[in-house]
Amino acid sequence: MQSGFKNWRGMQETGGRRIKRSIYLDVASVKFMDEQLREKTGKIALLKSYFEEIESKIDACYKDNTDHLLNDNRLTNLGTFRVYVTRYLQSLDMLRKDLTFLVRQLEPGPTGIPLEIYVFTATTKWAEYENIQADIFDHLFAAVHEFELRVFQYPVGGFMFSNSETKK
Repeated sequence: MQSGFKNWRGMQETGGRRIKRSIYLDVASVKFMDEQLREKTGKIALLKSYFEEIESKIDACYKDNTDHLLNDNRLTNLGTFRVYVTRYLQSLDMLRKDLTFLVRQLEPGPTGIPLEIYVFTATTKWAEYENIQADIFDHLFAAVHEFELRVFQYPVGGFMFSNSETKK
């Protein structure tokens, strides 16, 4: 009981609520970025400066075709999505930049690769907090497809049945 009040007090003192939530990505959708995906994601405003910062690395990997993908330190769609998520969150006024602000990849498991978001809102009001969190994840669930990644989801009965029917 005492720790509940302690947490409430800390939240009131900092003026923010913590968001600690993950998006689980399908391991099979992670890949090296090809020229086409690089050009597509290069048009995203939040990533333009990122690509400019690493332009020499990009030029070396994508212009000089080597004999094998693994011979270069190439960009991946997951790594680029992680950069996008970080920059997207940093662009939101509703989040506190002075408190812990983290987007990290956790250990993969049977439900995919967790991409954890650990940030604080600029409000302590529960309804506002829930709306902020929902808006963030609505956006990220839609944006993930631009990076040719898939969110992990267990197959459901109707999906499995309809797929087996189409194969006949």
